[in-house]
Amino acid sequence: MQNNIFLTLFVGQSLVKLSSVNSTNTYLKNQLSNSTPPAEGTVIMADHQFAGRGQQGNSWDSEAGKNLTFSILFFPDFLKISQQFLLNIAVSLGINDCLGRIIGKQCKIKWPNDIYYQEQKLGGILIENGLSGANLKWSIVGIGLNVNQQNFNGNNGRASSISKILHQNYELPELLRQLCKDIERRYLQLKAGNQELLKAEYQERLFGLNQKRYFKVANQQVEGEILGVDNDGCLLLSQNGKLAKYALKEIAFIFDKHKPKA
Repeated sequence: MQNNIFLTLFVGQSLVKLSSVNSTNTYLKNQLSNSTPPAEGTVIMADHQFAGRGQQGNSWDSEAGKNLTFSILFFPDFLKISQQFLLNIAVSLGINDCLGRIIGKQCKIKWPNDIYYQEQKLGGILIENGLSGANLKWSIVGIGLNVNQQNFNGNNGRASSISKILHQNYELPELLRQLCKDIERRYLQLKAGNQELLKAEYQERLFGLNQKRYFKVANQQVEGEILGVDNDGCLLLSQNGKLAKYALKEIAFIFDKHKPKA
């Protein structure tokens, strides 16, 4: 563990670099059971994460030394369990802030928390929470971003990377510093109670907003126009003139067919 020159108040001030680990989230979760748990803002990063996990149990494959795979520890005890999606909003916006400056406004947040550039995935987030009564006790935010990887296979067949977009490599340590700064800024906005601002900006940056797209619902293909996200983090669609809402495990995007709204 070492101190760093991150221009932040706490995120990244304690940084643990690992050459290889199954999952940075799992590693950090195990550290919480120590007699002296890590400080808030501790970052665990790995050159190679060989059992990375995404939403709904999906795997996240990453070429060693080419990308960013890291986890951040937060203690958001100011949030009730029913408000946990707000942390997802804050972190997603922080990442989007950072990448938007690098690759432009076509960088969007695909509900609930994937990072997309046009129709290709750049990264994703997995948040795991510990609870205390009706509030969150701790949250481990796992982030995987494709930075300098050029070739993608298997589950990452629809993926791209920052270097493929820019046609040049990007320095991983510098990108990590920028991300920590932007994520911290959004987290502090959340802590200060700026929830409506965060929700509005998250909605504005949604991938596919106001577009008609195809989805898989209960093994059926459906079409709907993305209207936004409600306070519980459910996706809101207009289907045949009616409002429908779906939780995370109830709906999936279909990418081989999409029809943006004219």
